Amino acid sequence: MKITLRQLQIFLAVAQSGSTTAAAETVALSQSAASAALNELEAGLNVQLFDRVGKRLVLNDNGRLLLPQAQHMLDAAHTIEQQFLAPDQAGAELHIGASTTIGSYMLPEMVAAYRHDHPQLRVRALVANTADIVAAVSNFDVDAALIEGPCHASDVLVEPWMTDELIVVASPTHPLAAQGKKLTLKKLSEADWLLREAGSGTREAVEHALLPYLHHLPSACEFGNSEAIKRATAEGMGISCLSRAVVKDLLESGRLIELATPLPMLRRHFYLVRNKHRVLSLRLASLLDFFRSWAVQHEQT
Repeated sequence: MKITLRQLQIFLAVAQSGSTTAAAETVALSQSAASAALNELEAGLNVQLFDRVGKRLVLNDNGRLLLPQAQHMLDAAHTIEQQFLAPDQAGAELHIGASTTIGSYMLPEMVAAYRHDHPQLRVRALVANTADIVAAVSNFDVDAALIEGPCHASDVLVEPWMTDELIVVASPTHPLAAQGKKLTLKKLSEADWLLREAGSGTREAVEHALLPYLHHLPSACEFGNSEAIKRATAEGMGISCLSRAVVKDLLESGRLIELATPLPMLRRHFYLVRNKHRVLSLRLASLLDFFRSWAVQHEQT
C-alpha cells in the first residue's frame, strides 16, 4: 500500500491551512518533511491534489475528491485508537457540539453531571448556531451534537431528543403588556420582533411556529444569541419568542412577562445528531445514552 495515514494527515492539514509551512506546525513536523510527505502522496496517486497559487496551495478537483475519504480514514483510525478506552480511563476525550440555546442553558449542566461519575473524561464543547454545528458534524469536527433546529444534511443521522416550549415575552412596560387577553394576532403581526440571526435553529423554529398564524414577522433587530434578545426585550426594544428555559430568570425577577397571546402552545424539537459514518466508541455511546436519559427526566419535571 502506497498511502500512509501520516500522508493523509498532512494532506488534510495543508487543505485547511493552505501551505505546507502552516501544516507542518499543526502536525509537529519540519516544513521539508511535510512537503516531502505531500509529494510522496501525490506521486503515489499519480495526480496533483493542489493548485499552486502564489505561495498558497488550493485544493483542485482531485484534492476535493480525496478530502472526505481522507477525513473518514483518519477518523476511523482515531476511533480504533480510542474505542477501547472506557469512559473512566485517563486520556479519554470527546468533542461535542451544541447549538446556542442548548449549549448555553443545558449542556453545562449535563456535562457536569456526567463528569461527576466519569471524572477522567475530557469534553470539548463547540457552541454555535445550528447550521454551523451541523457542518461540524458533517466534517467530523465533533463526535456528536445537540441541535435546536431541523437538519438537512444527507450524511447526518438525526434522532429526536426532546421538546422545548416557546413563549412570547415582553417588558412589563411594553404597550402590548397592557392588552392582557385582548391581545390579537393582528397586533402581534404589527409588533417589532427581536429575532435570532438567519441560520439559527431558534430563528427557524420561531418562524415555523409563528408564520402560519401571523403571516408576517417584522424584525426590529437581529441578535447572535438568545441572551442578547432577552436582555433587549427586557429593555423594551420589542417582543420576542424564546425558550421558556432561556427567559426563566427574567420572568421570575419580573423584568419580563409572558404575553397572553391567542396562539396555541408553541413547541419545537431538539435533536441529537452524528455523522452516519462515525463509529460509536464505548465512551461516546455512554455519553449519548446519558443525554437521552437526561432528556426523559427533564421532560417529566
